[in-house]
Amino acid sequence: MPIRIRKLIGALFMVVYVIFYALIAMALAQSRPLQEASPWLQPLLYAVLGTIWIVPLLPVVTWMAREDR
Repeated sequence: MPIRIRKLIGALFMVVYVIFYALIAMALAQSRPLQEASPWLQPLLYAVLGTIWIVPLLPVVTWMAREDR
């Protein structure tokens, strides 16, 4: 598969993934357990929710950057 097609597919996948992840993270952030959590725990949870989305996308980025055969 040509690199241009891989990058297009990967970019579209990443956009869709980030939209769904943002909706799920927003729902979790507005949930009652997180709202009632300790004020010291909330920033940690928001930091985790804000950075964990990167981990599943690393294989996609690696696949997109792979050289043509």
